[in-house]
Order: sequence, then C-alpha cells, then structure tokens
Amino acid sequence: MGKSVNKVILVGRLGRDPEMKYTATGTPFCRFSMATDDSWTDKGSGERQERTEWHSIVVWDRLAEICNQYLTKGRLVYIEGSLQTREWDDQDGNKRKTTEVRARDMVLLGGGAGEGAGSGPRRTATAEAAPVAGGGTITDDDIPF
Repeated sequence: MGKSVNKVILVGRLGRDPEMKYTATGTPFCRFSMATDDSWTDKGSGERQERTEWHSIVVWDRLAEICNQYLTKGRLVYIEGSLQTREWDDQDGNKRKTTEVRARDMVLLGGGAGEGAGSGPRRTATAEAAPVAGGGTITDDDIPF
C-alpha cells in the first residue's frame, strides 16, 4: 500500500470555550475540548450504556480566529482534520506526549448547548479561508461562510 490516510471527522459539543494564543511569530491558534457520545445496548443485561469520549482540538491561522469568535462551550460543531502527536518536557523535566486533532474544517451545526442541529444556521469555515483585507474588526461580512 503506497498511500496512507490521516483523517478525523467529529460531530460533538465543545467542552469549554476556545483558548486563543499566538506563536512567537504572531501566528494565531486556539485549543478547545470536544465531547462525542456513543451509546449501545449491553447484550448481557439488555441495559442501555453510554460513553463520552473527549478530544483535544487545535486550530491554526484564520480558522483559529473564526473558532475563537463563534464557538462557545456546549456548541454543536462538525470538525474535520487529522491526528497529530506532540512531545514536550514538562516543568519537572519529564517527557510528555499528547495526541490531538488538528482541525482544518469547521461547520457550526446548531445553536448553544441543548439546541438541535436544525435550530440554527449552518456555517462552514476552512483553514484556507482568506484573511480580512486590511485587518481590523471582523464583521459578518468578513466571515468566509
């Protein structure tokens, strides 16, 4: 097999508001957690079972600015991207490692927490979205979705 695929698609709710930061060179990025739920019926007991899986999401550049402005805790969202693993040394010098989703596309699926997918406008943004000409304040006319 000559090719490989690293693609993640998630639909879930934000566990916290995005945290916006900038690299030393001024590149914007934000991080947030996202919960996805799974449910099934236990074959042995017949009882309904549920499990929540938590995902760490990182978003870069213009898409990070859009996520920071429009996403809030509890918001239902579609995220598409790839897995990436980072390593670093913590404050005590211990090696640490984490795997996160590097988001490249984002679709707002509904309103805030508790609202269904059809309750709000569907808006899409991608990592390739063009920056706002001249910088400044972002308005609805500037949003690429």
